Amino acid sequence: MTQHIASELVANVAQVHVEPGQQVQAGDEVVLLESMKMEIPMLVEHAGTVSEVRVSPGDVVQEGDVLVVVD
Repeated sequence: MTQHIASELVANVAQVHVEPGQQVQAGDEVVLLESMKMEIPMLVEHAGTVSEVRVSPGDVVQEGDVLVVVD
């Protein structure tokens, strides 16, 4: 099952915690977003392997932008 971890709002990418090929478990934080002085962790729902990381720290993302793909 492929998971697309997408931004829920317009935000800045503060940190990226994963890279392609990395194994992740349900609940792992893959990206930390920052918006209006609030930090928003983006979490994986199901265990898998990161196949794509589409953002870098400092990027500005829009609502619905895919940040990370996990297979």
